[in-house]
Parts: sequence; structure tokens; C-alpha cells
Amino acid sequence: MKPRHDTTLTIAGAGLAGALLAALLARAGWRVEVFEKRADPRQVGYEGGRSINLALAERGLHALRQAGLHEAVLAQAVMMRGRMVHFADGHTALQRYGKDDSEVIWSVHRGRLNLLLLDAAEAAGAKLHFHARLDGVDFTAKKARFIDDRDGSVNTHAFNVLIGADGAGSALRGAMGAITPLGERFESLGHGYKELEIPPAADGGFRIEANALHIWPRGRYMCIALPNTERTFTVTLFLPQHAADGAPGFDALPDLAAARALFAHDFPDALAQIPQFDADWSAHPIGQLATLYLDRWHLDGRAVLLGDAAHAMVPFHGQGMNCAFEDCVALARHIADATDFATAFAAFQAQRLPNARAIQQMALENYLEMRDRVDDADYLLQRDLERLLAQRHPERFVPRYAMVTFRRVPYATALERGRVQRELLIEATRGCARVEEVNLDATDALVRARLPPLDA
Repeated sequence: MKPRHDTTLTIAGAGLAGALLAALLARAGWRVEVFEKRADPRQVGYEGGRSINLALAERGLHALRQAGLHEAVLAQAVMMRGRMVHFADGHTALQRYGKDDSEVIWSVHRGRLNLLLLDAAEAAGAKLHFHARLDGVDFTAKKARFIDDRDGSVNTHAFNVLIGADGAGSALRGAMGAITPLGERFESLGHGYKELEIPPAADGGFRIEANALHIWPRGRYMCIALPNTERTFTVTLFLPQHAADGAPGFDALPDLAAARALFAHDFPDALAQIPQFDADWSAHPIGQLATLYLDRWHLDGRAVLLGDAAHAMVPFHGQGMNCAFEDCVALARHIADATDFATAFAAFQAQRLPNARAIQQMALENYLEMRDRVDDADYLLQRDLERLLAQRHPERFVPRYAMVTFRRVPYATALERGRVQRELLIEATRGCARVEEVNLDATDALVRARLPPLDA
């Protein structure tokens, strides 16, 4: 479709996905209005409540390139080469994400990124409304009701098309679900998280290695730390909600003394770098982790959902934002290519829903890998062979993490090829203690037989 001056695309939510989508659509010539329940963070400052760290990878960078923002974002990001694993015996080891510094991810600040995207959306011509919480939708009359929570005032907005970028608790999804089944279901992980902070060192630098995602794997639970440009690290403890089978749980940490004892026993080197542990633990709430599944993302041509509003996921592959940004690029393209919004939204759902399901599954699997396997001998052997096969067969054997993070291979393709590669690695290393013991001729034959060249 070509943009029409009598048609306005109305977006609920001015977070990362909503602001980027507004910028892309406005740059394409559409009239765009964005409604956000919070105040304008450019005036009042960024409101916390969610992790300030996000991992930016190629899918997200590609979307930012479309909006002309990738250089500005990378200027405020910290490169992460890989996982710095802190083993239980106190030693550390870097496990690179890719082959070299051309394959890295970037730690970005959610708040500053949101400010850049809002400025870009406004510069492209989008009209932004703040203190406007979506409270109800009349899809027949095509009117949306927004409330200013400061004084309770109501604004009724006539719309042509509604786009829900309003997060996991999406009000638009609720309104759509009230008139047509969406197949909505939330699946709790049964684990929560608590955030702490490592401050800068006395000389103003980083206290620990800056260019890595630090991880303390301890079986059914773990700690991670991501760097910030302020030379701080955001530390996140992931723990079961309920203690069981010898593993601790948040319910077994009734007070500050119990929490400090857990860190002193399991994460002593991390605790030594958190001088404000007591204050952080007391001030920060326990966050919840869940996956949102929907069978339907759109209501004919009147409304569509994307990002967390359609497929919230656990954060363990660092792909929530990247997937949402990929949604934005895909939706803008389908709108441009279709003859009407119903066709565009149906094509968008057909393309993105199976890929969202795939990355949701991989995010759950990555949690198991991060907390249980990164310090496991079999896993480390398979990683060694994986890197070797990627060098010997670059067109066929691409590690799943690389497909997800450094390329834009469809998530569903990465999931299936990753399954084949995982089985191949297990088979090839069976009975081996070192990669030098692997029969490479036989393994090369398996690669050629089971893995066709990767197009993307």
C-alpha cells in the first residue's frame, strides 16, 4: 500500500518497539500517532522498573539501520565478546560468542535507547501523546478510549488502524481478546529474578572485565552481570521461586541475612564487588518470568499486535528486543507490499508467529544451558568441536547461537538446524574426552549428509 493521507496508523505504546515502528512507518510516509501511558521520558527522565540492560544483536542492528540510528546506538553501547564463566572453584574462563570481534553482542541501556527512538519517531513526523493509557476500544465504531491517570481525564480517539506495542500486559490485546479468541496463555518459568549493581572501581573504571557477559552458573540457578557505559554492571540473580531438591529458592531467603549468606556461599567473588548489596537487595523487588503464547495476533485489518504484546519471552537468549525490532521491520514491509491492512496483518502473522515460537523455545533452552551446562565437560567438548566444524564447513555448519545472534536466519530455521547439529555433536563426541579424539573424516561425512548449505 502507498501511504494515504486519510489514514492514520495509531500505535499503543511508546516503548522500544512502538517508537521504532513509529519511526519506520513515518519515514515511509504514513501518518502515525503514538499513545503512551507514561510521561515523556525525555522530560521527566527514564522510569525504572525493568532491567536497564539489553543485548543488541544483528537483528536489532538491522532494524536500527533502517531508521538511521545504528551508529548513534553503538556509540552508547558496550561490546560483549562472550560469556565470562565464573566457576564454583573460583577460576574464570571466557567462552566467545563468535569467531572473533566481528561476532559480538552489545550491552545497551534501555532508557537511552528509548530516548533516541522517540526523537527519531518525532523527527520522522510521528505525533506522540503521553499520559494516555489505553482503557478500551470500540472496534465497530473504530474509537479508542485513553485516560490520563494524573487527573482521570478521558480522550476518545478515532482510529483507522490500531497497532499494539504495549508490552506483555497489553491493553489492546485485552480489548481484542474480548471480542475474538486469541488463544492467549501465559506459562510461568517458576523462577524469579532480583537485580543488584556493581559500581565503578575507585579509579572510575570497570571493577571486572568490561567486554563480557559475566555468568555464575550453579545448576538450577545462576547470576549474570552485564556492563553499562557508566562503568557499572547490572547483576541479576535468577532463582526458583520455591526451594526444592537442594536448590535454593526465593521463598528460602526470608531476610537480608539469608540472601547475603547465599551470595557468600555461591557467588563470593560477585558479592565482593557489590558494596551496596544490602541496600540493593532491600530496595529491588523480585521480578517474574513467563512466556506469552498467542494463536492469533490480529483482528482482520483493524488491529495487530507485535513484540512483547504478541510473544513475550524469557530473557535468556537476549532476543526479546531484537525479535520485536525484527517484527517492526517485517510489519512495515508487509504494509508496504499488501493491498489492504487485513492482508498485511495476516501475512505478518504467518511469517512471524512460527519464528516467535521458535525463539521462545530457544530462550527457554538457553536458560538451561547457561545455568547447567556452561561449566560441564561434555558441553565444553561439544563447543570445541562445534567451532572446528564451523571452520571446516562454514557454508553448512553454523552454530545455532551464530544463526540467532549474528545472522538474520529465520528463528524457525535456526531451531531446526540447531537440533540436527546438536544430535551430530553428541554422536561425534560419544566416548571422547578431547576434540583430538573425534573421527573428523566420519564427522565431515555426517555434516555433508545432514546439513545442506545455509542460504541466509
